[in-house]
Amino acid sequence: MRIHQWLVVAAASVAFAMPASAQSLKKVGAKVHHALQKTGKEIKEVGGEVGSATHKTLTKAGKDTKNELKRTTGGVKVGGDVGKAARNVSKASKKAGRSAKKEVKTSSSKAHNELTRTGKDAKEVVKP
Repeated sequence: MRIHQWLVVAAASVAFAMPASAQSLKKVGAKVHHALQKTGKEIKEVGGEVGSATHKTLTKAGKDTKNELKRTTGGVKVGGDVGKAARNVSKASKKAGRSAKKEVKTSSSKAHNELTRTGKDAKEVVKP
């Protein structure tokens, strides 16, 4: 916020110090615009770097916690016939959930389209 205030004050002082011809005011406006744009991009870049570092730190902490929990509880990938059966059950339940969701969305979409069409027809009838 302070950077923004400083830039506004600097831009105003530059604008008032210049002669009042249209061309010079246009140039001053362009310079102020570019200065503000450059500062904004720099601030955004710094914020992105901080966010990226934070994300990496949190991701690493989460993965370490998950691996430590696996080591303490003995959670390992189940192989063989038991693992295959578990994966098949998981896949089947996910597929059932997807198809149920699709049916709900399709029916609601059809209802929305019908209501929209009815509303537009009613609007056409009312128009003079």
